[in-house]
Amino acid sequence: MARIVAGVATSHVPAIGAAIDQGKTQEPYWQPLFAGFEFSKRWIAEQKPDVVVLVYNDHASAFSLELIPTFAIGCAESFAPADEGWGPRPVPVVEGHPELAWHIAQSTILDEFDMTIVNRMEVDHGLTVPLSLMFGQPAASNFHWPCKVIPLAVNVVQYPPPTGNRCWNLGRAIRKAVESFEPDLKVMIWGTGGMSHQLQGPRAGLINRAFDTAFLDGLTRDPAALARIPHLDYVREAGSEGIELVMWLIMRGALAADAREIYRFYHVPASNTAVGHIILENP
Repeated sequence: MARIVAGVATSHVPAIGAAIDQGKTQEPYWQPLFAGFEFSKRWIAEQKPDVVVLVYNDHASAFSLELIPTFAIGCAESFAPADEGWGPRPVPVVEGHPELAWHIAQSTILDEFDMTIVNRMEVDHGLTVPLSLMFGQPAASNFHWPCKVIPLAVNVVQYPPPTGNRCWNLGRAIRKAVESFEPDLKVMIWGTGGMSHQLQGPRAGLINRAFDTAFLDGLTRDPAALARIPHLDYVREAGSEGIELVMWLIMRGALAADAREIYRFYHVPASNTAVGHIILENP
């Protein structure tokens, strides 16, 4: 039986990818941030997941305002890095897991989630930056990610995004789907985006350390309470892009109630964003 062994949450700031790609990770501005992921890289190298279900949001690479699915699951064999205006990131093509992805799609749709099935799409920094942070940059001699990845894109760009409660419940449905998949697979689920940040307007550059810290605390102590946070509170407390945190609730909903926090990291600033990161293991 497939099983979800752990959940990871991390920000996916595009400037982090640029710093990696341009060899700037040891510069004074960036070194403290990348040092915060050293434990995570050692941990995941020991865990060796077979598949990561990676929850992220597309940034007008695969979708546009002409087509906005609330939840979209990638069921293809592979997903190429997107060109976001300055060329694709120099990272490997993402290898999918179509059998598990289709199983999750079937199970969640029959559980009354309107999941969009995507058989062809490119993936942008929302997905590739977390892979780089957790796995490091693959060497040219072995240019592939060390596990397969199922992209799960969530609309947190165009109002209305899904509620935290809907995301929490989707995570629970994903756990049910994974645990009903017969092949023996070690699965992780990652929630990405956030933490507090706003990219435009008078509050551009907003950082709310108190809200971010409370959210990290809640993931361990009372995640059900986080699922009740309304949209307006995310905008007020975490900025217009803080709504990305609902994607972390998909990750948390897919874990056991008594999942154990084994690592946490928080850093500001990275570009104009608060970077948060947490690892939770199922018992």
